[in-house]
Amino acid sequence: MLFLDTSSLQGIKMQFYAILTPLVMPPPIKTAPADRIPIPQRLAYGLGGLVNNLMSAAVGMMAIVLNLGLGMNPAVVGTLMALPRLTDALTDPLMGYISDHTRSRWGRRRPYIFVGAILAGILFAVMWQLPSGHSQSFYFWYFLIGSFLFYLAYTVYATPWVALGYEMTPDYNERTRLMGVSNFIGQFAWVAAPWCYKIMENDRLFEDSVQGARMLAIAIGIFVMVVGVVPALFCRERMKQIAEREEADSGPKVSVLRAAGKNLVEFLKGFLITIRFSPFLKLCSATFLVFNGFMLVSAFTSYVIIYYVYQGDTDLGAILIGWNGTAATIATFCVIPIVTWLSARIGKKQAFMVSTGISILGFGLKYFCYSQSTPMLLLITTPLIGFGFGGLFTLMGAMVADVCDLDELKTGHRREGMFGSIFWWVVKLGLALAFGMSGFLLNATGFDVALGAIQPERTLFLMRVLDVSVPMLTSLIAIIIVSTYPITEKVAREVREQLEERRGKA
Repeated sequence: MLFLDTSSLQGIKMQFYAILTPLVMPPPIKTAPADRIPIPQRLAYGLGGLVNNLMSAAVGMMAIVLNLGLGMNPAVVGTLMALPRLTDALTDPLMGYISDHTRSRWGRRRPYIFVGAILAGILFAVMWQLPSGHSQSFYFWYFLIGSFLFYLAYTVYATPWVALGYEMTPDYNERTRLMGVSNFIGQFAWVAAPWCYKIMENDRLFEDSVQGARMLAIAIGIFVMVVGVVPALFCRERMKQIAEREEADSGPKVSVLRAAGKNLVEFLKGFLITIRFSPFLKLCSATFLVFNGFMLVSAFTSYVIIYYVYQGDTDLGAILIGWNGTAATIATFCVIPIVTWLSARIGKKQAFMVSTGISILGFGLKYFCYSQSTPMLLLITTPLIGFGFGGLFTLMGAMVADVCDLDELKTGHRREGMFGSIFWWVVKLGLALAFGMSGFLLNATGFDVALGAIQPERTLFLMRVLDVSVPMLTSLIAIIIVSTYPITEKVAREVREQLEERRGKA
């Protein structure tokens, strides 16, 4: 357990002193031209982030049709969202290992990104072709099987794509810029996702929200197939030859049977090394808390808007849900360049603490901005909350890339795939738990869809309280954890110098 003891508070205090001192100073070291990523490659990688975010966001936002369109119990829907993600505990690290050890003329990452995008797009569309007039049990099994297949294809795409970003540059600050571009482009998925419910509910286009979900899923699937292959076609794998040389130095080739046994042992060994690496665990824990603390109660915002702010009017509620999500994403667009600039001046760790702290303030204000008389008051909080996500996925990806260098220094292997897969599996595990728990948490407030607009006052109060307090608490704990993260810019550059010296001797 974590305790706010004197030493922890003193450590955080020292971190904030470190934040304030260098704000007006320029970055101490400029990025070498050879370490800069060409703009076309940055944009291509960023389009992969758009596809990655869109698939994740669309599933979450479209799931409301299972409850409001098909009448499924919220707890059942939560379970349905959670179960397929639990299999990622095996498939994600396994895919990371496979990608790390693939040797082909096209590289370690790009073949899987290409194939994964096509498969994921097709399966996403099929997953939502829910026929009308069936039982809850039918919908459960149809969607569950479809989800398992979709998330398997999603893993084939996303794990190598994440690993590709870690190896595109060895420079400390250029990594943050790449993740900033990827996060910026990826935010367009969050502009579109909040309007999913409004699109599905459009009476002029569709008979009902279920038919709307079918057609929307086909459109999203086509987009995923077309845009998802772009990183595979245009991005460069910088560490491909280094990884091949490291593996060649590990020993002579053996028979197929012995190779399979060796690979299994190496997979398990690499997995254990990764999950026990302290700097990496701190990043995983902080990301788990910030992202999934928000996701646990993310659906509450929609329910509060519909049933508290608009007293059950789903049409008006859908509009504010859309505007709130769009405003949050626009705010995040603005935050990403700020966080990238801040990171170059005070370091990634301190930049994370600042951005997450601002989001805590935004969540706190949110409770007072749920207003029946002035619904749009809620939008005041979105720029502040945007600092949380804007900072999180801009900084954490760059920090994991630094961890990969330190791991190579200690182990002699490039394992971006393993680190990326476990990092994102932790996020998805939390997401699965959040989806699974959110339905039960919603039931615990006393919400009953059959009551329509006549929800108990206690239910509306509990939904507002949980919507605010859960992400505030988890974000605060994340700040405490990251305050002890050891890799500064100075340490990262020293690690790189040692790696290049060792590679030169090899």
